[in-house]
Amino acid sequence: MDQSSTRLTPPEEPRAFGFFLDGAWVPAGDREVFERASPGHGVPVTRIPKCTHEDLNAAVASARQAFDDRRWSGLSGADRAAVLLKTAEGIRARAEEIAYWETLENGKPIAQARAEVGGCVGMFEYASGLARSLHGDSFNNLGDGMFGVVTREPVGVVGVITPWNFPFLILCERVPYILASGCTMVAKPSEMTSATTLILAEILHDAGLPAGVMNVVTGSGSTIGQALIEHDQIDMLSFTGSTAVGRRVVEASGKSNFKKLGLELGGKNPQIVFADADLEDAADGVAFGIGFNTGQCCVSGSRLIVERSVADAFAAMVAEKFKKIRVGDPLDEATQVGAITTDAQNATIMGYIERGQSEGAKLLYGGAQLDFGRGQYIAPTLFGDVTSDMAIAREEIFGPVLTVMPFDTVDEAIAIANDTEYGLAASVWTKNIDKALMVTRRVQAGRFWVNTTLSGGPELPIGGFKQSGWGREAGIYGVEEYTQIKSVHIEIGKRTPWVE
Repeated sequence: MDQSSTRLTPPEEPRAFGFFLDGAWVPAGDREVFERASPGHGVPVTRIPKCTHEDLNAAVASARQAFDDRRWSGLSGADRAAVLLKTAEGIRARAEEIAYWETLENGKPIAQARAEVGGCVGMFEYASGLARSLHGDSFNNLGDGMFGVVTREPVGVVGVITPWNFPFLILCERVPYILASGCTMVAKPSEMTSATTLILAEILHDAGLPAGVMNVVTGSGSTIGQALIEHDQIDMLSFTGSTAVGRRVVEASGKSNFKKLGLELGGKNPQIVFADADLEDAADGVAFGIGFNTGQCCVSGSRLIVERSVADAFAAMVAEKFKKIRVGDPLDEATQVGAITTDAQNATIMGYIERGQSEGAKLLYGGAQLDFGRGQYIAPTLFGDVTSDMAIAREEIFGPVLTVMPFDTVDEAIAIANDTEYGLAASVWTKNIDKALMVTRRVQAGRFWVNTTLSGGPELPIGGFKQSGWGREAGIYGVEEYTQIKSVHIEIGKRTPWVE
């Protein structure tokens, strides 16, 4: 783990973490501990405490006190920006450490993890500017006797529940924007991938974030996560995960304090390829769109919708790309596709591959579990002869499984793309600007890519249509999401009497 030029290996002993409460580490003590094994190597790498409900209550109380006494929200935007910029420096200084533990717990390739950490530096740098530029509005058109002001105020204490597929990236798509708005927070990472969330809390503290502004509790989603969702002292909850769990979040919010929600949920995202596209570029992009993070990505392009005149040839091109993808040890810098993160997800993906074949889809490439002597790996998998009623065409697999469906007209391509309960992301590949714009306008998706996929930065917002979620993260929209608007009416001059 010393330098990027050195071949990395798992640690000899798992790293023990505490949790982060009111600006300080709290050791596991006599609490139960979750020992995480690396999905790429099958050896234990971290030990994370299973927090109690009392720990959660203490974390929420700490965040509540920090918000109510205005130690963070009462600072100027410039002062908040300074902490965010120093945090960016801290992430950059510890980037190799963060990428290493991210890879060990998640199973993603180390080169990918390093790139994600680099992107997270940019998010904090960008959010620092937003902390200074966030503003309301004024209305000088109410007549000589009235002046109106609209202010944006931080919503309060935010609960943040993040998944195991992008533990650090998804966290950093939220935390700097939450902090830029002036909110305080309690973060609950997946019990499978808690290390980098805890490291970020330490970096923020070292950067000067006041105690209590960011707290981290660890444990399972069914216990600590559910309790955080239901907690009546949480003013807003940001949840990233499946649509099924998202429904439970909505129900729990209604049963407690009607907390505001930000939800990034499931996706079954189309990649539409026209015959006039640069097919070599498109094939590479389609392979990347489903292979990145082993397909364990809510915005992965899992449905290939391709013009019929080139469908067979293009599927063969994608299969050739799949053959060349380097699957293997996540700590090997040459690896492009790493391990499947959890045993349960591994079983789910293999179950869908089996189901696709039993429903009549044609396995064009892959479909097998790969044996490297340790860890769990699945070959990138391509299905042809797929119909819209098949489970592999409709349900989120969350793995490296791509389905191919042909189309004849632009309208048909759009109809197939929209034939889903989801609306998270989409891509279109064409050199015809008219077609590109038409598809971009009519396909229902919160993020859209033209002649590329899975690209972006902190400036543009993230979020979904339909059952893919509520609200937006990142960009100025992501900061505004964590504020509430107040209208202020200021009377000028002497009041006209109501009672004479």
